[in-house]
Amino acid sequence: MNSEQLFVEHMNARGDSEVCWLKHVLSFVTHQVCPLLTDPAPPAADDLLTGAVSLSVCVVKTLQEKTSVTHTLPVSYRLVSVSELVSQQHLACVSHLSWSTNQQRAWAREAELSVPGQKVPPRVNLLLIGCLREGRGAEWLLTNSSGSVRCEFLSVSPHWLNRLVFLPHWTYIPHNALGQDEAGGYVEVIGSPVLLSAGPDHGLVSADGGGAGLIKAAGVREAAALMHIRVPGQRLSVCGRVASVCPLLVVAGTTFFCFTLTEEKHTVSVLVKDSSRLWWCQCVCVGQSVCVTALRVCVLRGWRGNNILCVTDQSQIHTNYTPERTLVNDTHAESQSDTPPSMMLEADDDHVSEEAEPERDSGGSLKQARVISYKGMVTEVVSEGAGLYVIDRRVGLCLAYQPTLRRSLRAGDRVELHNVHFLYRPCPDFFPSMLCTCLRSSIRVTSFSRVGGRPPDTTCPGDGALPRLLLEKNRGVSEYLWTCHLSSRLSRSLVPSVLNQQQCVCVLSWKLMELMWGRERGRRDIYSEMLDESHTCPVTQYSVDPAVPQYVSVSELVLSLQSDCWSSVSLRSLLPLDGSSLSSSEINAALAWSCRTQRSDPRDDLHNGDTLRQRPLLLVGMLELPSKTSDDKHSLQLRDGTAAVTCVVTETSEEEEGGQRAAFNTAWIGCLVCVHQFTMVTERFLQSDFPSCQHLDQDQFITHKHCRVYLQFSLDHLHILSPSVAMVTLLRQRGVASAGDVSDRKQLTGEERKRRREEPDFPHSASSVAMATCLVGSASRPCVSIVFRAEQKEGVARRNMSVELGAEGEGFVLDFTIRVAVIGPVVSWGRDPKNVQMTDRETKREEEKVVLVFSGVSARWFPLLQPGCYYRLVAANTQDPSVLIGCDVSGRSGVELHTDSTLQIQSHWRFHTMARPLPLHTCRQALSPTVLSVSDVLDCSSELVCFQGLVLDRISLNNRTSDCGHTHTGVRLTMCDRGGRSLKVYLDLSHTPYPPGLLPGNTLRLSAFQRRLSRSGGVYCSMLPVSSVSVVSLGDSRSAPPPPAPIMHLGPWAMSGGQSCTVGQVKGHVVCFLFVQLQWSCSLCGSLYSQSCSSSQCRSTSSVFQSKAKLVIDDGTGEAHIWFSGALVRPLLGLDDSQWEGLQRALRVKGHIRVYPRARSVVCDDDDPLLHFLSAVCSSDVCRPLSFTCRKHNSQRPEETRRFSRGDRDFMTRMTPPLQLTCLTVTPDITVPNVM
Repeated sequence: MNSEQLFVEHMNARGDSEVCWLKHVLSFVTHQVCPLLTDPAPPAADDLLTGAVSLSVCVVKTLQEKTSVTHTLPVSYRLVSVSELVSQQHLACVSHLSWSTNQQRAWAREAELSVPGQKVPPRVNLLLIGCLREGRGAEWLLTNSSGSVRCEFLSVSPHWLNRLVFLPHWTYIPHNALGQDEAGGYVEVIGSPVLLSAGPDHGLVSADGGGAGLIKAAGVREAAALMHIRVPGQRLSVCGRVASVCPLLVVAGTTFFCFTLTEEKHTVSVLVKDSSRLWWCQCVCVGQSVCVTALRVCVLRGWRGNNILCVTDQSQIHTNYTPERTLVNDTHAESQSDTPPSMMLEADDDHVSEEAEPERDSGGSLKQARVISYKGMVTEVVSEGAGLYVIDRRVGLCLAYQPTLRRSLRAGDRVELHNVHFLYRPCPDFFPSMLCTCLRSSIRVTSFSRVGGRPPDTTCPGDGALPRLLLEKNRGVSEYLWTCHLSSRLSRSLVPSVLNQQQCVCVLSWKLMELMWGRERGRRDIYSEMLDESHTCPVTQYSVDPAVPQYVSVSELVLSLQSDCWSSVSLRSLLPLDGSSLSSSEINAALAWSCRTQRSDPRDDLHNGDTLRQRPLLLVGMLELPSKTSDDKHSLQLRDGTAAVTCVVTETSEEEEGGQRAAFNTAWIGCLVCVHQFTMVTERFLQSDFPSCQHLDQDQFITHKHCRVYLQFSLDHLHILSPSVAMVTLLRQRGVASAGDVSDRKQLTGEERKRRREEPDFPHSASSVAMATCLVGSASRPCVSIVFRAEQKEGVARRNMSVELGAEGEGFVLDFTIRVAVIGPVVSWGRDPKNVQMTDRETKREEEKVVLVFSGVSARWFPLLQPGCYYRLVAANTQDPSVLIGCDVSGRSGVELHTDSTLQIQSHWRFHTMARPLPLHTCRQALSPTVLSVSDVLDCSSELVCFQGLVLDRISLNNRTSDCGHTHTGVRLTMCDRGGRSLKVYLDLSHTPYPPGLLPGNTLRLSAFQRRLSRSGGVYCSMLPVSSVSVVSLGDSRSAPPPPAPIMHLGPWAMSGGQSCTVGQVKGHVVCFLFVQLQWSCSLCGSLYSQSCSSSQCRSTSSVFQSKAKLVIDDGTGEAHIWFSGALVRPLLGLDDSQWEGLQRALRVKGHIRVYPRARSVVCDDDDPLLHFLSAVCSSDVCRPLSFTCRKHNSQRPEETRRFSRGDRDFMTRMTPPLQLTCLTVTPDITVPNVM
């Protein structure tokens, strides 16, 4: 009888299915298990059974015991080899021998409820049998003849090593099922394995040669005393309670780990670096009592403590060691119960959710982290590569300061953390309560997750780049958490062209963090971190700053500004102080345009009352020219992967040191930049028909409204994360030492080096994330170029161009021209030279005047082409120099020809800003128009002027919807200079794209504007079709407010004519009131309103109260007539709010009163008490001192010749008429209320 028949008969098989199953078991044991054996198998009840048959009987009986069914065999289960499992099982699966179907369903239901949104792995009827062996890096392997697979245990006993085991309950996680890096996946052993051999030396090839016995085990107190005495050859056996277990480290090619034993107040450290003992790290747990034999005292270099206990090749470890010095054979670790530490917190404990003390300072503060122990369930994997998790849905966990775990945590894992640091609000982008591990912390999985988990994010930071950077450059936990959050956001919001490059967004995020936080910390001392009793590590102290920068994508920023556009403002707040006295037309005109500006840092924007946002904003994007479909050609764009936003950009001028000018450098195009200092502008456009201010809360009077969102910033406040090729060249020319830091230069091939020798000073081919302004692959194409100096630029406007008929509207396309001076001939290149320095062959001829014509798509170069700058124009994909030679204008008889030739710019041509060349005989001085000040414009006689000034005020002149969709086509700007003189400027925007940046506080440069005189003799400027507007300097809310108007004396001010300021402060006393007029007027037609509107054609039922006054004031140098209106009349009369309201009610019936002091009212009787009241008020104000700010009228009456008679003589004299002023404000501290 052969062994197969003997085995079948011995097991009393019933039926063909059991016979086949038993034959498979015997075959599996014979081929997969027996080759691992060196001695006979364990004895069975029948001595005739030997070898593979005996072992097979043992296996079958063990299976029957685990299924609790002895009368039948588990024929539905199949023994599987390791190689088959690894190669054939591509999905996660779970196997449990003792489960019934109902138990499986209940288990799956409970698992899915604990981790919502995730599914449990499917159940398979597979059985695993093999030997547990030691693998590389402290791994435990399940081995049979076909191969081995890594095993993960909840708790490991040293008695399992080199034993034949059966796994009744396990989960298999295949390679890359959850993003694992293991070559063949791994097995999670749920519970303890079943040992199939009697002892560690029975029938198995032992990996070690035995060890020393347990002889004279010393306590920790005794061992601590012996550590100061080094005796050659001395070996110690130490027993104690495990206080800490450090993670496995690899330093200089040596793998090791440490753990500490404690007894009362004494501790000793044990170093394990013997490769055959590294598997101990899975056997040692905090709180466990252990005994370690054959230890020797060593000196650890680099640690201040020096002496440490080191494991030898004879050392053994015994777990669950009792105080009676007896060893427990730990064969069932499933029932192991570790002694809990003194502080073991859960999510329900108050220690985890306690509030920190409120910070009173605006900046960040340093706090000390608490060292605690914690147990809970992993509920979310934030970023496996960054080592970030969530426990119990309320506590964050950071594992980045430890080496990467051998087995990555999954949602549903129950963990036990010891010596972990508790931090409160280290980063506002994460949970307030955070746990952070260091090299002294230990993490132990007490229950494996029952769910499979979601596939990980393959993009950064999922690849572990951030922990590697943290290892190289020591940083605090607050900075690291902020960087992780930024990396996650950037991976979803950067433009695809950046994400497709080799450079990782983690590197960009890390670079940004270094820019925001400055230098890194000192070097990390790993030995002190693990072994010092007074623990210090990178997370011991952390910073708490609620105002750390907050990254937002462009789309989030734009949508937020648009949603807050109208909800954050009250229409009544947009009216002036005397808004209640405005008529309907005045109210609607005041509401037609308004704006809201917010600084990126709310600490710089306190005057706006924006207290909801505490963190400064941070933007990352690529600077681009206006898109081809964009109607806004005045400004650049900042684009990321979500949206683009218009930007008003300035930069430092090369001519004026520290001065600002409009952006002119094309090297910024294609740069990936970080913008952290900017102003958000929301312009509101409202078309309404409100009859009065009482109807402002009724939306039916609003006929149209929309908003416009854009940013303002200076290029000096940008951080370049990835430069364009042109920017790399520019930085090299300027001698910036860090130019290499922002661009990873590639090696050039031999052909490229040869081409570079022929064409000098070319930039490197590209950076890792460099964005060139040219098309992809066009850098190596032939091209021709010219160098020119821009002299005069016309404004961009919609013009009827027949060549572009139908492109935009009915033949109207955007168009502008620039008059330039070409300083050299057309030069041919083998590839785009971009902005390399000018060569001699580009300047070897006399200058030639050419007019460059931009229309259609090419008009998007408008924001970067500025007068006085040098540019290189490149026409790609051609070697024909004639394409860059301007053509003369053909003339007709009687028509004067344009003297300069013209050149039509093609859409695929490129411009590169050049550095100002050295003085050459061919480069004459620029003929650009002289830039005047506001005072120069007021005093000159030129008809066409170019000037710049500060915008004081802006008013929308029209309240109708234009063809381009805006609710206004006219704008009036009030501009001034440093001298305080002001000028009105009128802009007609009906045929030009709306220019952003026309805001109070910004400095504008207006070119080719017409200087005109009003009927009253005042000077103003108006826009022409060729006029252009550019923003040269941005208003800064952080700067000091503008100085107050100068104090003026009335006599000299009256004699100064138009040479003096138009606004000044006046101090004097009241001579007399000339008149006071109070009236209720119709809000629509302006007629007198008593009980109803006095106009028969008006049916309005709303009225407004209007007031006017005129008085004579004397300051000792002269007299002036000052006009008051609206809300300024009340403080002038010295009335409080209740008196003013009572005066309005008293006048409601009569509707109108005009008081002439020392005369009579034109509408009231002399006995009218209201008349007497106002006359008394005006009389009491005589000789009263006042201080106010006034505006001088432009039209002042000339001197008059008057005759005076005294007796019989007549006198002729010239009289200077009184100075005419309009009051703007009344100083409250000077005004003394009148007590009646």
